[in-house]
Amino acid sequence: MRIDSGKFKGRKLIEKKYEHIRPTTDKVRQALFVKLQFFLEGKKVLDLCCGTGAMGIEALSRGAEEVIFVDKDFRSVELTKLNLSCVGAVSKVYKRDACSYIENCNDVFDLIIFDPPYKSGLYDKVIPLIFEKNILSEDGILVCEHSSNDKIDIKNFKLLDEKKYGDITLTYLTK
Repeated sequence: MRIDSGKFKGRKLIEKKYEHIRPTTDKVRQALFVKLQFFLEGKKVLDLCCGTGAMGIEALSRGAEEVIFVDKDFRSVELTKLNLSCVGAVSKVYKRDACSYIENCNDVFDLIIFDPPYKSGLYDKVIPLIFEKNILSEDGILVCEHSSNDKIDIKNFKLLDEKKYGDITLTYLTK
């Protein structure tokens, strides 16, 4: 797993084989960031359920001003910290459940990347909570990665786009 573009282009990330982590494929990660390439510069990003940290690190590499990483599993938190050190970046990494992080969050993000474990039921809890707590900026984008077999309820958000990549779908939402 390597960073695709930007200031960390070509840097290799560590990808440990933990049963709880399903890293986003290179193809899907590249497609997401090509779509957002002119949006990222100077933005504040939340990598929610960060796993390896690859999505947030790619955002940093492509010009995001700040990325906050959140995952409830200590192995993901340690792996994300390790991957940040591999590219020489410094960011806040929190070991927290997605819901409790959002409930206590005072920040507003321009981009939220949400990739929880499939079949976790977190989409139905977290998407409305993001709206309720108003942590997405007015022109912000919420990107949800999910199984192509699952339909997510977008609640109060507006669908910007939805792209399928085999078994994986990226759903882009805004206010």
